[in-house]
Amino acid sequence: MSSLSHSLELNKGSQPGPDRTEGEDHCSALLENQLSVGDFVKIQRAFKPLEPSQTICMSREEFMQRMTEIVGWGTKEEYGKLFDKVDVVQDGFINWDKLTSFMLLALYENDERAKATVVPQWEELEFLPVKHKDTIQKIAVAFTSKEICFYDLLSKEFPCQYKLQGLKGTPICLDYWYDPLDANESILSFGDITGKVQAIAFTTALISLFEHPASAYEDEEATVTINWAELLSGHHKCCYTLEHKLHHGDWVRQVTYNASLDAIISSTTNNTNTVVLAWREKSKKHLKMTSLNIAQGIHAFDYHSRLNLIATAGINNKVCLWNPYVVSKPVGVLWGHSASVLAVQFFATKKQLFSFSKDKILRLWDIQHQLSIQRIACSFPKSQDFRCLFHFDEAHGRLFISFNHQLALLAMKRNTGKRLRSHENAVTCVLYSSALKQVISSDVGSTVSFWTIDTGQKIKQFTGCHGSAEISTMALDANETRLLTGSTDGTVKVWDFNGYCHHTLNVGQEGAVDISQILVLKKTILVIGWDRAITVFRTQNFNQFFIQPGEWKGGIQHRDDILCAAFLPPHTLVTGSYDGEIVLWNNNTENAHCVLHPDYQRLLKAKSDTVPQKLLGCGRSCLRHPMADQAAPGACSFETDTRCNNAVMRLCFLEARKHIAATGGANLVSCGGSGYVRFWDTVKKQLLAEFLAHSGVGSIIMATNKLNRYLATGDLDGWLKIWNIEEYCLNSSKSKITQAPTLIRSFQPHEDQISSLEICELNGRSLIISSSADCSVCVTDACGAPVWIFGQAKHWQIESFFPLSKKDTNVIGSEIQEESIREIPLLSKEESCLAPTELSLLDSKNKDESTCNIRPSELINLGVRYKEKNIYKKKTHNLYNGEVIKKSSSAFRSLSIGALKELPKVNTPAFLLDPEKYFRKEPEEDCPQIPELPSLSETLKAVFVEKNLFPKDILDREQRAKQLYQETSSEVKIKRNKKQL
Repeated sequence: MSSLSHSLELNKGSQPGPDRTEGEDHCSALLENQLSVGDFVKIQRAFKPLEPSQTICMSREEFMQRMTEIVGWGTKEEYGKLFDKVDVVQDGFINWDKLTSFMLLALYENDERAKATVVPQWEELEFLPVKHKDTIQKIAVAFTSKEICFYDLLSKEFPCQYKLQGLKGTPICLDYWYDPLDANESILSFGDITGKVQAIAFTTALISLFEHPASAYEDEEATVTINWAELLSGHHKCCYTLEHKLHHGDWVRQVTYNASLDAIISSTTNNTNTVVLAWREKSKKHLKMTSLNIAQGIHAFDYHSRLNLIATAGINNKVCLWNPYVVSKPVGVLWGHSASVLAVQFFATKKQLFSFSKDKILRLWDIQHQLSIQRIACSFPKSQDFRCLFHFDEAHGRLFISFNHQLALLAMKRNTGKRLRSHENAVTCVLYSSALKQVISSDVGSTVSFWTIDTGQKIKQFTGCHGSAEISTMALDANETRLLTGSTDGTVKVWDFNGYCHHTLNVGQEGAVDISQILVLKKTILVIGWDRAITVFRTQNFNQFFIQPGEWKGGIQHRDDILCAAFLPPHTLVTGSYDGEIVLWNNNTENAHCVLHPDYQRLLKAKSDTVPQKLLGCGRSCLRHPMADQAAPGACSFETDTRCNNAVMRLCFLEARKHIAATGGANLVSCGGSGYVRFWDTVKKQLLAEFLAHSGVGSIIMATNKLNRYLATGDLDGWLKIWNIEEYCLNSSKSKITQAPTLIRSFQPHEDQISSLEICELNGRSLIISSSADCSVCVTDACGAPVWIFGQAKHWQIESFFPLSKKDTNVIGSEIQEESIREIPLLSKEESCLAPTELSLLDSKNKDESTCNIRPSELINLGVRYKEKNIYKKKTHNLYNGEVIKKSSSAFRSLSIGALKELPKVNTPAFLLDPEKYFRKEPEEDCPQIPELPSLSETLKAVFVEKNLFPKDILDREQRAKQLYQETSSEVKIKRNKKQL
């Protein structure tokens, strides 16, 4: 980190925290550094009553005396001070429950204090590509023409739905809030250049923001114009307005509504009424104001609901902390900046605060101790006159800072601790090749690695597959001879397993897109993830290196971005989107025939007055006709929380259940938002079951094995659950099932979000392979085997843990079956390395001798190819005990061992009873004499001559060689003679 300078600083002038007494310091040392587990056991015994129904209480004197005797160290004075801290109500007695409660609370506070002082590490500053040609503004829909426009984000063209006009001043700051429990309740607040703060409170935001005139229903694409005077008069019953003018003509620099305070907070650069808190009264339509006066004003503020603190970025170089209920003075002042502070934002989970000043210095503060724990000076643009916007994405540890038209990213390094890593960067996708018996993984650093499933050893890796762009997903073709990688650079590349790129699919049309899945079918390749449409590439056009997408005949049927897809032969295709819709297509005609959604019946009842008649509520089937017209603006549109709760992240057909298609039963599984898994019957268009697989962790992903016996689910916290779904939802039912299937195993193999799951079959066992943002790839089984990490120093022998099961070794019946087994032998240690003339292609950073680190762009001329062999093996009869046993690589794996049968009585052989008869010597008889053969000279027809046996050129060459040898020998003899003379 050459361009970053981190320093740990003391707060020179920060206000001290609450005074700590000497007793508190002793208690802190006593709790944290001295009492051991054994000491607690001794103390517990002292409080243990003779009868379970009794409770032992100790007075101060008794506690001091007994603790010094039982624990064996410490003074009575120290234990007396500890007693005073535990006895909060000062009744003179404590028991074991009070003591343990105090100890746990104190240890928790110490742990939180330790977390707050952890200083994060940062990656290099990165400037993101943007298309802005002027200063980046936070405002995207407010104009200098004194109007606010509302756009439909669900439409690709972003049409303007409403235009609010008639404002007295130009809005320069905006904020939108909605209730996560009921998105109909929302507030749009804005401030203008006249010092006025205004807000619109919506009550039916999901249905319609404003009331529509009769003419608006005739043309749904027309923009509805709303006048501010109409809102003030109460003409629109679905919303009402709030406003105040306490800033007295100063430009309002920032405004926001906070639900925990139920107040609108706004700020200016004036030293009077710098920050105004407009509290909503019980009627909700009136405001009560309080204000903070800050010298020289502020640029920005932020509020922490759990700490109940407002942080202000002062023009006077100070960062102040305020209690919103105490406006007379700040509860803390953070000193350290040498220029005016432009932005502040809380790091909520760590009780820390970011601040950024005009001299381009970023500081991180420990709020509890009011200390600057980190100072970051990056290579920011050198311009002195710039507009800065500041946003910290806490969930992903990314800090965004804008400088006029430039956007910079400062990413936090992941804290993986001492955990073993399979990749240097976060792993994004994992695949299993049954033909190669290899695991393939990719990461955000554009690297693809190949691992053997048997030992966990890395065989090879391709680096820089998409330059520096992240690989977001991968796929294998049907024959598993081609690997497809999708990247954020807007391309999909087709590789062979030697690192040669055969085709590049131009998915994003020269732009960056977020590819979530690549689905390889017989005649097409479907790419999805960033749009409401399906991007299709037809294999008949794969006659060039760069391939352009074709046109999907079915058009756009989703109303939000498509995130996943699945295919069921012969022609059923399903796609799932962010708003929870699952669209069923005929892949041959590319036409959609129905839409499934888990909540449409409920939503239709709530919006029956505005939803068009073509939106059909079919009981539990939740079916919508795909060609239904769009609802009125705002109708049936899902806001952020509703869409996220239903977002379909993965789809999977249960292909092993083809036999239940006629009788009913689930044949499709979906999962995603809020941790739910849903089972669908696509024949009857019914949602048969849904259950909460992971609670409180957001979206999840899943995978199932080919036999559809196991379902694996993974969440954002690194937890993996394995369910037995073999007998789950095999039949249709009138009521939706909410009971979860049998949970086989629940464990946490990763420390961060699970990014990909794969289930493969090996030796009759189902192995679960998982990848994670913690840079690791793991493998285990469904029944409690240990978790192995690919790349660990000690290689495993997976066959020793998973021998062939009886189900696979004992074959019922006596028929001889044939199966085609394609075998591609793994490269040996010697074969995996290239020729000495090609060693320059290997990455010198790779220290594993058995791993080839190959750059695909440099492999075009290598010409290395591996031959594939088709070997036909037959299952043979084993006549022992009448069983038919398949041939195995282990000679004794399939032997059946049992008690030996008693041998029958054997008569003495005749040759033992009469050996003379069988072994006596017979008299020698005269043998016929072999006639003598004629001599060679008598039968030889021609004299042996070399000229008749060898070609003339060979004889001439031999003659010249003899002459040369003789000449050379004579010269050597002459030289020797001269030397002797």
